[in-house]
Amino acid sequence: MVSKEVVVQNQVGLHARPATFFIQKSNEFKSGIWVEKNGRRVNAKSLLGVLSLGITKGTKITVIADGTDEEDAIEALSGLIGVGVDDE
Repeated sequence: MVSKEVVVQNQVGLHARPATFFIQKSNEFKSGIWVEKNGRRVNAKSLLGVLSLGITKGTKITVIADGTDEEDAIEALSGLIGVGVDDE
């Protein structure tokens, strides 16, 4: 299992269209993928789950992946939505 904290840089956060792109990208991987915000974790392959977190620009989230392609999933998804906390 790997995880990475990122700060969401998308202008509207993970709402509507950006969330859809994020979920589509998540579904390209075999690994289980989750998004965590303020201790609440949801499946990154679920539109309702991701939208329920109310992620806006500047929000710090953790992307978590567990499976055979977990490293690739973390890099692709964190690159899609933001800047890694250690990259700031």
